[in-house]
Amino acid sequence: MILLKDCLRVVQLEAEDLCGVDVLVEGNRITQIAKNIAVPCGSRVIDASHLVVAPGLVNTHHHFYQTLSRNLPAVQTAKLFDWLVYLYEIWKGIDEEAVYVSSLLAMAELIKTGCTISTDHHYIYPQGFETDIPTLQFKAASDIGMRFLATRGSMSRSKKDGGLPPDSVVQDEDTILEHCEQTIQKFHDSASDSMRRVALAPCSPFSVSEELMRESAILARKYGVRLHTHLAETSDEEDYCVQMYGRRPLRLMEDCGFLGADVWYAHGIFFNDEELETLAKSKTGIAHCPSSNMRLGSGICRVREMLDIGVPVGLAVDGSASNDSSDMLGEIRQALLLQRIRYGATGLTSKEAWQMATKSGAEILGWEQSGSIEVGSLADIACWNVDKLAYAGSLSDPSAALLFCGYDHAAEMVIVNGKIVVDNGRIVCIDEEKLKEDANMVALRLYKKAGIA
Repeated sequence: MILLKDCLRVVQLEAEDLCGVDVLVEGNRITQIAKNIAVPCGSRVIDASHLVVAPGLVNTHHHFYQTLSRNLPAVQTAKLFDWLVYLYEIWKGIDEEAVYVSSLLAMAELIKTGCTISTDHHYIYPQGFETDIPTLQFKAASDIGMRFLATRGSMSRSKKDGGLPPDSVVQDEDTILEHCEQTIQKFHDSASDSMRRVALAPCSPFSVSEELMRESAILARKYGVRLHTHLAETSDEEDYCVQMYGRRPLRLMEDCGFLGADVWYAHGIFFNDEELETLAKSKTGIAHCPSSNMRLGSGICRVREMLDIGVPVGLAVDGSASNDSSDMLGEIRQALLLQRIRYGATGLTSKEAWQMATKSGAEILGWEQSGSIEVGSLADIACWNVDKLAYAGSLSDPSAALLFCGYDHAAEMVIVNGKIVVDNGRIVCIDEEKLKEDANMVALRLYKKAGIA
Protein backbone atom coordinates (compact mmCIF):
# COMPACT_ATOMS: atom_id res chain seq x y z
CA MET A 1 0.00 0.00 0.00
CA ILE A 2 1.04 3.59 -0.70
CA LEU A 3 -0.36 6.63 1.10
CA LEU A 4 0.25 10.04 -0.48
CA LYS A 5 -0.19 12.26 2.57
CA ASP A 6 -1.43 15.88 2.59
CA CYS A 7 -1.11 16.46 -1.18
CA LEU A 8 -0.45 20.07 -2.15
CA ARG A 9 -2.82 19.57 -5.09
CA VAL A 10 -4.53 16.60 -6.71
CA VAL A 11 -5.32 17.32 -10.35
CA GLN A 12 -9.00 16.98 -11.20
CA LEU A 13 -9.97 17.15 -14.85
CA GLU A 14 -13.57 18.37 -14.64
CA ALA A 15 -13.60 20.07 -11.25
CA GLU A 16 -11.44 22.21 -9.00
CA ASP A 17 -8.21 20.54 -7.93
CA LEU A 18 -8.23 19.02 -4.46
CA CYS A 19 -6.06 20.58 -1.77
CA GLY A 20 -4.58 18.92 1.32
CA VAL A 21 -6.13 15.50 0.78
CA ASP A 22 -4.56 12.05 1.12
CA VAL A 23 -4.60 9.45 -1.66
CA LEU A 24 -4.47 5.77 -0.72
CA VAL A 25 -3.33 3.11 -3.17
CA GLU A 26 -4.10 -0.53 -2.38
CA GLY A 27 -3.03 -3.14 -4.91
CA ASN A 28 -3.31 -1.53 -8.34
CA ARG A 29 -6.24 0.79 -7.51
CA ILE A 30 -6.90 4.09 -5.81
CA THR A 31 -9.15 3.17 -2.88
CA GLN A 32 -9.54 6.38 -0.85
CA ILE A 33 -9.22 10.12 -1.40
CA ALA A 34 -9.88 12.11 1.77
CA LYS A 35 -8.29 14.20 4.48
CA ASN A 36 -6.57 12.51 7.40
CA ILE A 37 -6.74 8.92 6.17
CA ALA A 38 -5.48 6.59 8.91
CA VAL A 39 -2.13 5.10 7.99
CA PRO A 40 -2.70 1.44 7.09
CA CYS A 41 -0.31 -1.06 8.61
CA GLY A 42 2.63 -1.80 6.32
CA SER A 43 1.99 1.06 3.92
CA ARG A 44 4.64 3.42 2.58
CA VAL A 45 3.76 6.97 3.54
CA ILE A 46 4.83 9.77 1.18
CA ASP A 47 4.87 13.37 2.37
CA ALA A 48 3.05 14.98 -0.57
CA SER A 49 2.71 18.47 0.90
CA HIS A 50 5.07 19.79 -1.81
CA LEU A 51 3.73 17.64 -4.64
CA VAL A 52 1.23 18.09 -7.44
CA VAL A 53 -0.36 14.66 -7.79
CA ALA A 54 -1.73 14.00 -11.27
CA PRO A 55 -3.04 11.14 -13.34
CA GLY A 56 -0.21 9.39 -15.15
CA LEU A 57 0.34 10.88 -18.59
CA VAL A 58 -0.53 8.90 -21.72
CA ASN A 59 1.56 8.98 -24.90
CA THR A 60 -0.58 8.02 -27.89
CA HIS A 61 2.06 7.91 -30.66
CA HIS A 62 5.80 7.28 -30.80
CA HIS A 63 8.61 5.60 -32.72
CA PHE A 64 10.97 4.33 -30.06
CA TYR A 65 13.74 3.28 -32.46
CA GLN A 66 14.16 6.91 -33.52
CA THR A 67 15.77 7.82 -30.18
CA LEU A 68 19.01 6.58 -31.76
CA SER A 69 18.87 9.03 -34.68
CA ARG A 70 18.09 12.33 -33.00
CA ASN A 71 19.39 15.75 -33.94
CA LEU A 72 21.28 14.68 -37.07
CA PRO A 73 22.62 17.80 -38.83
CA ALA A 74 21.61 16.67 -42.32
CA VAL A 75 17.88 16.67 -41.48
CA GLN A 76 17.58 19.42 -38.90
CA THR A 77 15.78 21.57 -41.50
CA ALA A 78 14.20 18.85 -43.67
CA LYS A 79 10.51 18.40 -44.47
CA LEU A 80 8.85 15.05 -43.76
CA PHE A 81 9.44 13.18 -47.04
CA ASP A 82 13.08 14.30 -47.38
CA TRP A 83 13.61 13.60 -43.69
CA LEU A 84 12.28 10.04 -44.11
CA VAL A 85 14.36 9.23 -47.18
CA TYR A 86 17.59 10.26 -45.42
CA LEU A 87 16.83 8.48 -42.15
CA TYR A 88 15.71 5.22 -43.75
CA GLU A 89 19.35 4.68 -44.70
CA ILE A 90 20.17 4.60 -40.98
CA TRP A 91 17.06 2.83 -39.79
CA LYS A 92 17.52 -0.07 -42.20
CA GLY A 93 20.54 -1.05 -40.09
CA ILE A 94 18.71 -1.52 -36.78
CA ASP A 95 19.26 -4.84 -35.05
CA GLU A 96 18.04 -6.60 -31.92
CA GLU A 97 20.18 -4.54 -29.55
CA ALA A 98 19.08 -1.30 -31.20
CA VAL A 99 15.37 -2.16 -30.82
CA TYR A 100 15.70 -3.10 -27.15
CA VAL A 101 17.97 -0.20 -26.14
CA SER A 102 15.96 2.41 -28.05
CA SER A 103 12.71 1.13 -26.56
CA LEU A 104 14.16 1.26 -23.06
CA LEU A 105 15.56 4.75 -23.67
CA ALA A 106 12.28 6.16 -24.99
CA MET A 107 10.29 4.69 -22.13
CA ALA A 108 12.85 5.92 -19.60
CA GLU A 109 12.46 9.50 -20.83
CA LEU A 110 8.70 9.16 -20.88
CA ILE A 111 8.36 7.65 -17.43
CA LYS A 112 10.74 10.19 -15.87
CA THR A 113 8.49 12.96 -17.18
CA GLY A 114 5.31 11.45 -15.76
CA CYS A 115 4.12 9.06 -18.48
CA THR A 116 2.61 5.80 -17.27
CA ILE A 117 1.10 4.47 -20.53
CA SER A 118 2.69 4.58 -23.95
CA THR A 119 2.15 3.13 -27.36
CA ASP A 120 4.82 2.65 -30.02
CA HIS A 121 4.45 2.51 -33.78
CA HIS A 122 7.24 0.24 -34.99
CA TYR A 123 7.00 -0.30 -38.74
CA ILE A 124 10.66 -0.99 -39.69
CA TYR A 125 11.17 -4.74 -40.18
CA PRO A 126 14.65 -5.17 -41.74
CA GLN A 127 15.43 -8.33 -43.65
CA GLY A 128 17.43 -10.89 -41.69
CA PHE A 129 16.07 -9.83 -38.31
CA GLU A 130 16.27 -12.95 -36.13
CA THR A 131 14.41 -11.88 -32.98
CA ASP A 132 10.74 -11.01 -32.78
CA ILE A 133 10.52 -7.21 -32.49
CA PRO A 134 7.37 -7.00 -30.32
CA THR A 135 9.01 -9.49 -27.93
CA LEU A 136 11.96 -7.12 -27.50
CA GLN A 137 9.68 -4.15 -26.91
CA PHE A 138 7.46 -5.89 -24.39
CA LYS A 139 10.57 -7.00 -22.51
CA ALA A 140 11.74 -3.39 -22.31
CA ALA A 141 8.30 -2.28 -21.06
CA SER A 142 8.33 -5.02 -18.43
CA ASP A 143 11.87 -4.17 -17.35
CA ILE A 144 10.95 -0.52 -16.76
CA GLY A 145 7.41 -1.13 -15.45
CA MET A 146 5.32 0.78 -17.99
CA ARG A 147 1.88 0.00 -19.38
CA PHE A 148 2.54 -0.56 -23.07
CA LEU A 149 0.53 -0.90 -26.26
CA ALA A 150 2.64 -2.13 -29.16
CA THR A 151 1.23 -1.25 -32.54
CA ARG A 152 2.43 -3.82 -35.05
CA GLY A 153 3.35 -1.45 -37.83
CA SER A 154 3.97 -2.40 -41.43
CA MET A 155 5.26 -1.18 -44.77
CA SER A 156 4.74 -3.07 -48.03
CA ARG A 157 5.46 -0.37 -50.62
CA SER A 158 9.16 0.42 -51.16
CA LYS A 159 10.89 2.77 -53.60
CA LYS A 160 10.33 0.38 -56.49
CA ASP A 161 6.56 0.56 -55.82
CA GLY A 162 6.45 4.34 -55.59
CA GLY A 163 7.01 4.48 -51.84
CA LEU A 164 9.84 6.02 -49.79
CA PRO A 165 11.62 3.22 -47.87
CA PRO A 166 14.33 0.95 -49.26
CA ASP A 167 13.39 -2.60 -50.26
CA SER A 168 15.22 -4.08 -47.27
CA VAL A 169 12.77 -2.77 -44.63
CA VAL A 170 9.42 -3.66 -46.21
CA GLN A 171 7.62 -7.00 -46.11
CA ASP A 172 5.14 -8.76 -48.35
CA GLU A 173 1.57 -8.43 -47.20
CA ASP A 174 0.96 -12.10 -46.41
CA THR A 175 3.96 -12.06 -44.06
CA ILE A 176 2.71 -8.86 -42.44
CA LEU A 177 -0.78 -10.16 -41.78
CA GLU A 178 0.47 -13.51 -40.50
CA HIS A 179 2.81 -11.85 -38.01
CA CYS A 180 0.12 -9.36 -36.97
CA GLU A 181 -2.14 -12.25 -36.03
CA GLN A 182 0.66 -14.05 -34.18
CA THR A 183 1.50 -10.88 -32.24
CA ILE A 184 -2.10 -10.39 -31.14
CA GLN A 185 -2.39 -14.01 -30.06
CA LYS A 186 0.86 -13.92 -28.12
CA PHE A 187 0.70 -10.57 -26.37
CA HIS A 188 -2.69 -8.85 -26.37
CA ASP A 189 -4.38 -8.68 -22.98
CA SER A 190 -7.79 -6.99 -23.05
CA ALA A 191 -8.26 -6.91 -19.26
CA SER A 192 -9.09 -3.46 -17.88
CA ASP A 193 -5.85 -3.44 -15.85
CA SER A 194 -3.64 -5.13 -18.44
CA MET A 195 -0.01 -4.10 -18.78
CA ARG A 196 0.32 -5.04 -22.45
CA ARG A 197 -1.84 -4.67 -25.50
CA VAL A 198 -1.51 -4.81 -29.28
CA ALA A 199 -2.94 -2.71 -32.10
CA LEU A 200 -2.45 -3.03 -35.86
CA ALA A 201 -0.86 -0.08 -37.60
CA PRO A 202 -0.02 0.04 -41.31
CA CYS A 203 2.45 2.91 -41.46
CA SER A 204 0.71 5.37 -43.77
CA PRO A 205 -1.26 5.65 -47.02
CA PHE A 206 2.00 6.15 -48.92
CA SER A 207 3.79 3.07 -47.52
CA VAL A 208 1.19 0.30 -47.82
CA SER A 209 -1.45 -0.73 -50.33
CA GLU A 210 -5.16 -0.05 -50.02
CA GLU A 211 -5.66 -3.80 -49.73
CA LEU A 212 -3.36 -4.07 -46.70
CA MET A 213 -5.24 -1.25 -44.98
CA ARG A 214 -8.51 -3.08 -45.58
CA GLU A 215 -7.21 -6.49 -44.49
CA SER A 216 -5.60 -5.01 -41.37
CA ALA A 217 -8.96 -3.53 -40.35
CA ILE A 218 -10.69 -6.86 -40.85
CA LEU A 219 -8.05 -8.72 -38.82
CA ALA A 220 -8.08 -6.17 -35.99
CA ARG A 221 -11.84 -6.44 -35.60
CA LYS A 222 -11.68 -10.21 -35.66
CA TYR A 223 -9.64 -10.02 -32.44
CA GLY A 224 -11.10 -6.83 -30.97
CA VAL A 225 -7.88 -4.82 -31.11
CA ARG A 226 -7.44 -1.21 -32.19
CA LEU A 227 -6.19 0.33 -35.41
CA HIS A 228 -3.68 3.09 -35.95
CA THR A 229 -1.87 4.90 -38.77
CA HIS A 230 -0.38 8.25 -39.75
CA LEU A 231 -2.93 10.42 -41.51
CA ALA A 232 -3.28 13.96 -42.82
CA GLU A 233 0.17 14.89 -41.53
CA THR A 234 1.37 16.96 -44.51
CA SER A 235 0.03 18.53 -47.67
CA ASP A 236 2.40 16.23 -49.61
CA GLU A 237 0.52 13.22 -48.25
CA GLU A 238 -2.79 14.74 -49.32
CA ASP A 239 -1.44 15.30 -52.86
CA TYR A 240 -0.05 11.75 -52.96
CA CYS A 241 -3.39 10.16 -52.00
CA VAL A 242 -5.33 12.19 -54.57
CA GLN A 243 -2.84 11.24 -57.29
CA MET A 244 -2.40 7.58 -56.28
CA TYR A 245 -5.92 6.68 -55.08
CA GLY A 246 -8.10 9.44 -56.49
CA ARG A 247 -9.28 10.30 -52.97
CA ARG A 248 -8.30 12.41 -50.02
CA PRO A 249 -6.65 10.50 -47.12
CA LEU A 250 -9.71 10.27 -44.86
CA ARG A 251 -12.00 9.07 -47.64
CA LEU A 252 -9.44 6.38 -48.43
CA MET A 253 -9.55 5.29 -44.78
CA GLU A 254 -13.34 5.23 -44.81
CA ASP A 255 -13.33 3.01 -47.89
CA CYS A 256 -10.93 0.64 -46.14
CA GLY A 257 -13.09 0.37 -43.00
CA PHE A 258 -10.32 2.18 -41.12
CA LEU A 259 -12.62 4.54 -39.20
CA GLY A 260 -14.42 4.35 -35.87
CA ALA A 261 -14.08 4.43 -32.10
CA ASP A 262 -11.44 1.68 -32.27
CA VAL A 263 -9.24 3.78 -34.60
CA TRP A 264 -6.88 6.66 -33.94
CA TYR A 265 -4.70 8.61 -36.35
CA ALA A 266 -1.38 10.32 -35.71
CA HIS A 267 -1.18 14.05 -36.52
CA GLY A 268 -4.45 14.85 -38.34
CA ILE A 269 -3.41 18.34 -39.43
CA PHE A 270 -4.95 18.57 -42.91
CA PHE A 271 -8.60 17.69 -42.35
CA ASN A 272 -11.26 19.95 -43.84
CA ASP A 273 -14.50 20.93 -42.06
CA GLU A 274 -16.51 18.03 -43.44
CA GLU A 275 -13.81 15.58 -42.42
CA LEU A 276 -13.75 16.93 -38.87
CA GLU A 277 -17.48 16.19 -38.66
CA THR A 278 -16.82 12.64 -39.90
CA LEU A 279 -14.23 12.14 -37.18
CA ALA A 280 -16.61 13.45 -34.53
CA LYS A 281 -19.55 11.30 -35.62
CA SER A 282 -17.43 8.16 -35.85
CA LYS A 283 -15.52 8.93 -32.61
CA THR A 284 -12.23 8.33 -34.42
CA GLY A 285 -9.33 9.55 -32.29
CA ILE A 286 -6.39 11.83 -33.02
CA ALA A 287 -2.90 11.66 -31.51
CA HIS A 288 -1.85 15.31 -31.48
CA CYS A 289 1.94 15.70 -31.88
CA PRO A 290 2.68 19.41 -31.43
CA SER A 291 6.48 19.28 -31.11
CA SER A 292 6.92 17.02 -34.12
CA ASN A 293 4.54 19.11 -36.19
CA MET A 294 6.53 22.24 -35.35
CA ARG A 295 9.90 20.54 -35.75
CA LEU A 296 9.12 19.39 -39.31
CA GLY A 297 7.14 22.51 -40.18
CA SER A 298 4.11 20.38 -40.99
CA GLY A 299 1.40 22.69 -39.63
CA ILE A 300 -0.94 23.17 -36.67
CA CYS A 301 -3.62 20.60 -35.89
CA ARG A 302 -7.12 22.06 -35.45
CA VAL A 303 -7.39 20.78 -31.88
CA ARG A 304 -9.62 23.61 -30.61
CA GLU A 305 -12.22 22.87 -33.27
CA MET A 306 -11.89 19.11 -32.76
CA LEU A 307 -12.58 19.40 -29.05
CA ASP A 308 -15.54 21.70 -29.63
CA ILE A 309 -17.32 19.16 -31.85
CA GLY A 310 -16.38 16.04 -29.87
CA VAL A 311 -13.41 14.52 -31.71
CA PRO A 312 -11.37 12.43 -29.22
CA VAL A 313 -7.89 13.99 -28.99
CA GLY A 314 -4.91 12.60 -27.10
CA LEU A 315 -1.36 13.83 -26.88
CA ALA A 316 1.87 12.34 -28.22
CA VAL A 317 5.58 13.08 -28.38
CA ASP A 318 5.93 11.26 -31.74
CA GLY A 319 9.21 9.80 -32.93
CA SER A 320 12.27 11.08 -31.17
CA ALA A 321 13.93 11.98 -34.46
CA SER A 322 11.17 14.50 -35.14
CA ASN A 323 10.77 16.02 -31.69
CA ASP A 324 13.68 15.28 -30.63
CA SER A 325 12.63 14.39 -27.12
CA SER A 326 10.32 12.10 -25.19
CA ASP A 327 9.41 14.75 -22.62
CA MET A 328 5.77 14.08 -21.89
CA LEU A 329 5.12 16.96 -19.50
CA GLY A 330 6.87 19.29 -21.92
CA GLU A 331 4.55 18.09 -24.66
CA ILE A 332 1.52 19.30 -22.71
CA ARG A 333 3.06 22.77 -22.57
CA GLN A 334 3.70 22.68 -26.32
CA ALA A 335 0.09 21.70 -26.99
CA LEU A 336 -1.17 24.50 -24.76
CA LEU A 337 0.91 27.17 -26.44
CA LEU A 338 0.61 26.00 -30.05
CA GLN A 339 -3.19 26.20 -30.03
CA ARG A 340 -2.91 29.79 -28.85
CA ILE A 341 -0.82 30.62 -31.90
CA ARG A 342 -3.75 29.58 -34.08
CA TYR A 343 -6.76 30.51 -31.97
CA GLY A 344 -5.59 33.21 -29.58
CA ALA A 345 -5.15 33.28 -25.80
CA THR A 346 -8.21 31.09 -25.18
CA GLY A 347 -7.15 28.46 -27.72
CA LEU A 348 -6.57 25.82 -25.05
CA THR A 349 -6.85 25.95 -21.27
CA SER A 350 -4.54 24.17 -18.86
CA LYS A 351 -7.41 21.88 -17.80
CA GLU A 352 -8.08 20.91 -21.41
CA ALA A 353 -4.38 20.22 -21.94
CA TRP A 354 -4.27 17.99 -18.86
CA GLN A 355 -7.41 16.17 -20.09
CA MET A 356 -5.85 15.44 -23.48
CA ALA A 357 -2.65 14.15 -21.88
CA THR A 358 -4.40 11.86 -19.41
CA LYS A 359 -8.00 10.67 -19.57
CA SER A 360 -8.58 11.29 -23.27
CA GLY A 361 -5.38 9.49 -24.24
CA ALA A 362 -6.18 6.56 -21.95
CA GLU A 363 -9.62 6.21 -23.53
CA ILE A 364 -8.21 6.36 -27.06
CA LEU A 365 -5.87 3.47 -26.20
CA GLY A 366 -8.61 1.52 -24.43
CA TRP A 367 -7.53 1.92 -20.79
CA GLU A 368 -10.73 3.63 -19.64
CA GLN A 369 -9.99 3.01 -15.96
CA SER A 370 -6.73 4.94 -16.07
CA GLY A 371 -6.14 8.64 -16.63
CA SER A 372 -7.83 10.15 -13.55
CA ILE A 373 -7.36 10.42 -9.79
CA GLU A 374 -10.61 8.94 -8.54
CA VAL A 375 -11.61 6.16 -6.18
CA GLY A 376 -11.61 2.94 -8.21
CA SER A 377 -9.25 4.20 -10.90
CA LEU A 378 -6.09 2.33 -11.77
CA ALA A 379 -3.18 3.58 -9.67
CA ASP A 380 -1.26 5.25 -12.50
CA ILE A 381 -0.03 8.43 -10.85
CA ALA A 382 2.67 11.05 -11.45
CA CYS A 383 3.90 13.47 -8.78
CA TRP A 384 5.92 16.65 -9.35
CA ASN A 385 7.72 18.69 -6.72
CA VAL A 386 6.80 22.37 -7.12
CA ASP A 387 8.70 23.51 -4.04
CA LYS A 388 11.49 24.77 -6.30
CA LEU A 389 12.91 28.03 -7.56
CA ALA A 390 11.36 27.48 -11.00
CA TYR A 391 7.84 27.60 -9.52
CA ALA A 392 8.32 30.41 -7.01
CA GLY A 393 5.52 32.93 -7.38
CA SER A 394 3.30 30.54 -9.35
CA LEU A 395 1.62 28.48 -6.64
CA SER A 396 -1.77 30.17 -6.81
CA ASP A 397 -2.48 27.37 -9.31
CA PRO A 398 0.10 24.60 -8.85
CA SER A 399 -1.14 22.22 -11.55
CA ALA A 400 -1.17 24.99 -14.17
CA ALA A 401 2.28 26.04 -12.93
CA LEU A 402 3.66 22.74 -14.23
CA LEU A 403 2.62 23.82 -17.73
CA PHE A 404 3.26 27.55 -17.66
CA CYS A 405 6.45 27.51 -15.57
CA GLY A 406 9.50 25.39 -14.92
CA TYR A 407 12.55 24.17 -16.81
CA ASP A 408 12.93 20.63 -15.43
CA HIS A 409 10.00 18.38 -16.25
CA ALA A 410 11.22 15.34 -14.29
CA ALA A 411 8.67 13.84 -11.92
CA GLU A 412 9.66 13.13 -8.34
CA MET A 413 7.59 9.95 -8.14
CA VAL A 414 5.70 7.85 -10.67
CA ILE A 415 3.38 4.96 -9.83
CA VAL A 416 2.23 2.46 -12.45
CA ASN A 417 -0.34 -0.20 -11.61
CA GLY A 418 0.20 0.49 -7.91
CA LYS A 419 3.99 0.09 -8.01
CA ILE A 420 6.54 2.87 -7.61
CA VAL A 421 8.64 2.97 -10.80
CA VAL A 422 10.27 6.39 -10.32
CA ASP A 423 11.40 7.28 -6.80
CA ASN A 424 13.07 10.59 -5.91
CA GLY A 425 13.43 11.26 -9.63
CA ARG A 426 15.29 8.03 -10.43
CA ILE A 427 13.95 5.02 -12.28
CA VAL A 428 13.74 2.13 -9.85
CA CYS A 429 14.43 -0.92 -12.02
CA ILE A 430 17.13 0.14 -14.47
CA ASP A 431 20.62 1.66 -14.38
CA GLU A 432 20.18 5.06 -16.04
CA GLU A 433 23.93 5.61 -16.53
CA LYS A 434 24.37 2.28 -18.28
CA LEU A 435 21.36 2.95 -20.48
CA LYS A 436 22.83 6.29 -21.54
CA GLU A 437 26.15 4.67 -22.44
CA ASP A 438 24.50 1.78 -24.29
CA ALA A 439 22.32 4.14 -26.32
CA ASN A 440 25.25 6.33 -27.38
CA MET A 441 27.28 3.27 -28.33
CA VAL A 442 24.48 1.71 -30.42
CA ALA A 443 23.67 5.03 -32.11
CA LEU A 444 27.33 5.48 -33.14
CA ARG A 445 27.39 1.94 -34.49
CA LEU A 446 24.30 2.66 -36.64
CA TYR A 447 25.85 5.87 -37.97
CA LYS A 448 29.04 4.06 -38.93
CA LYS A 449 27.02 1.33 -40.60
CA ALA A 450 25.21 3.99 -42.66
CA GLY A 451 28.48 5.74 -43.50
CA ILE A 452 27.70 9.04 -41.77
CA ALA A 453 29.88 8.84 -38.61
